[in-house]
Amino acid sequence: MASLCESRGKPLWLPNKYVPNFHILLWRTIHHGGYIKIMSKQDNKEKNPIGVDDLVKVIKVLRGEDGCPWDQKQDPKSIMACLLDESYELADAIGAGDPDHICEELGDVLFQLLFLVELFCEKGAFNMEKVLAVVKEKMIRRHPHIFAGKKVGTIEELYKQWEKIKLEEKGGKKDISILDSIPKGLPALLRAYKVSNKVGRAGFDWNNISEVMKKVEEEWAEFNVALSLKNTDDIALEFGDILFTLTNVARFANIHPETSFLASILKFEKRYKFMEKYLLDNKQTVETATALEIDKLWTKAKENVG
Repeated sequence: MASLCESRGKPLWLPNKYVPNFHILLWRTIHHGGYIKIMSKQDNKEKNPIGVDDLVKVIKVLRGEDGCPWDQKQDPKSIMACLLDESYELADAIGAGDPDHICEELGDVLFQLLFLVELFCEKGAFNMEKVLAVVKEKMIRRHPHIFAGKKVGTIEELYKQWEKIKLEEKGGKKDISILDSIPKGLPALLRAYKVSNKVGRAGFDWNNISEVMKKVEEEWAEFNVALSLKNTDDIALEFGDILFTLTNVARFANIHPETSFLASILKFEKRYKFMEKYLLDNKQTVETATALEIDKLWTKAKENVG
């Protein structure tokens, strides 16, 4: 049995091994202005399960002479932008907790990763086997307590071992600062968390969460002083200090601030959408409802959607 792939309006028949069970995933994932449609009579009852190699073959077809114009013109930078977009969509799906949606978004992220590998493979830089070999060797090397019988007593000792191994991988050459290894392009909240983690492991840290909470109170007081003086620059700086200190509160509480913050945002959105729908069903809007009605509806939203 074969599958039909339309590219630039030209039919292209491919053996089933290239596109088993793929048409739905590809239709959603790869269309960014180009036109390609894959149709197959196969269904999920296919005895031979699909593997990563099958998707790589599809990417090769898309990049080939009779492939999709959009896919043909992509480079690592453009696919990196797509990967970031898909990663945020995956984060949203995980936050929502819908397994089917998570599965779909994982597929999208995987597609972009494999696309990147294929681009570098075309240049002769490396191939999939090299990528897999490098990460496998790295993970085994960085886990001697699992693969080499080395004993590690505490989590802190594990962290120190990890950093020591990373230093050895660099040939003993240290960064000028322990913070130099943190990617500059990270979102601010995630970067704050990584910075506080790094310096904390180096010994620059509070003793317990109570001390961090006292620091929050101190920063809050300084923020209020800046507000009273109406100094815009100081207000912004002091507010940033509050956020950075709260990131450390999260660290001491063993909470990841990024995922915690995302969960709160999603919760707020659910409540607000509930309120919007309720008002719409009653021919009202947030703008036309009274403050008392909004207050009661918000309480109702919390009771209904959490």
